[in-house]
Amino acid sequence: MKIRTALISVSNKTGIIPFATELSKLGVELISTGGTAKFLRENGITTKEVSEITSFPEMLDGRVKTLHPKIQAGILAVRDRKEHLQQLAEQGIPQIDLVVVNLYPFDKLSQSGARHDDLIENIDIGGVTLIRAAAKNYHYVGVVVDPLDYEKVINEIKETGSLSNKTREKLAVKAFQHTAKYDVAISQYFEKKFSDELFPQFLFLTLEKGMELRYGENPHQRGAFYKRNEADETSVSKAKKLQGKELSYNNLLDADSALELLKEFEEPAVVIVKHNNPCGVAVDKSIKDAYIKARATDPEAAFGGVVALNRAVDGETASQITSILTDVVLAPSYSKEALETFSKRKNMRVLELGGFSTKKQNRLEFRTIDGGALVQERNTTLLLGEPKVVTKRKPTEKEMRALLFAWKVCKHVKSNAVVYAFEDRTVGIGAGQMKRSDSSKLGAMKAAEMLKGAVLASDAFFPFRDSIDVAAKAGVTAIIQPGGSRNDKEVIDACDEYGIAMVFTGVRHFKH
Repeated sequence: MKIRTALISVSNKTGIIPFATELSKLGVELISTGGTAKFLRENGITTKEVSEITSFPEMLDGRVKTLHPKIQAGILAVRDRKEHLQQLAEQGIPQIDLVVVNLYPFDKLSQSGARHDDLIENIDIGGVTLIRAAAKNYHYVGVVVDPLDYEKVINEIKETGSLSNKTREKLAVKAFQHTAKYDVAISQYFEKKFSDELFPQFLFLTLEKGMELRYGENPHQRGAFYKRNEADETSVSKAKKLQGKELSYNNLLDADSALELLKEFEEPAVVIVKHNNPCGVAVDKSIKDAYIKARATDPEAAFGGVVALNRAVDGETASQITSILTDVVLAPSYSKEALETFSKRKNMRVLELGGFSTKKQNRLEFRTIDGGALVQERNTTLLLGEPKVVTKRKPTEKEMRALLFAWKVCKHVKSNAVVYAFEDRTVGIGAGQMKRSDSSKLGAMKAAEMLKGAVLASDAFFPFRDSIDVAAKAGVTAIIQPGGSRNDKEVIDACDEYGIAMVFTGVRHFKH
């Protein structure tokens, strides 16, 4: 069906002048709302104002413009129903074949902290109605909401004078996505402002496709990454890939896990993750030395892992990283020498964070299960007050520093989690075992150096003393754990027997 009349009303005016110019050249009559009409005329493009069609002025400070039968009927008329066409003719209503509309930037304004009254005025009414009407009548009307579509739309009109069914269908999909996203942004704003429910009756997520991935969890599975545009912290979603192969599903999971743990540290720190568990963590005045110490925790596990650093990477550090196979590196920035070194490993993905902040938003986390999703608050808590000493011996200041370091790491290890550490580095990590004593044995077994004088962190309480026996045999001198077991006394007595200091945190850090 030939495009004869187009209605244009855009908040985002990117690309609209060349698009409207081409429509005019093709003999398409343009109808526009006040602001858009003024903009088009200033650029030499002839257009009618909506008020010329409706014989009714814009009113209420522009709140009412296109909400009129002469506009809506021109869009919604079914072209192969004689009675519809007859009614349009009787009322002198032009058929509108193309609707070009995008909405007031409510979501961007709400994220920028705009005043409530200003946000209310940016709740689009007429624009949403125009889009929905055109998308509903997609059999006959084209609707364009994305400036990125202008070129292909105008090229098709040039070739055929109209838009194909397939094109109108695709445009309708984008139109309904556009209004759905808009409504979700408004709903979330009102919910945050006027509701105190942590878990509302309905949850809406707006995620935008960031990229298609090499594959999903396994090569036979397809995968994609969708990002939350409102994220306001250092995140993998904002990272820029400087080199390397396409990212996989597992690359992003591991990179996110590494970055979440890295945010526990203000001082120069390095986290190495493999299969979504840290296999080495260290801090040091030098980021290069922090990396060397982190890798030493489990050099074999670090092979093919993800390395996250919270300081700029220089050439020497890059040389250390490339001395073994590394899948992904992420850091705030890289020196020229570092990038030259990394370029020799063409497949290695290098992600630039563009800065680093330990800030963590208080938000909900989602995990899908068959038929629904589990939702919880993000775990941004490390401790609830000062750890409580429960043994006869108190930890020394050095041991307490080591305990707090180990506790930070333990929070990010899959349960059951046991972490052996000194004050500046991990030395053994036991993760994901069904029995806590097995995690204790595994962590001690994997330790790359002697554990004499090390400390131990456990993400949950010890149900029996068997883990204490393992720790004592390994040379551990202090333990941090939540406490709360029926057998706390048995566990404490075992520590006193070995002269081990133990503190309770009162907070558990299961991670499934």
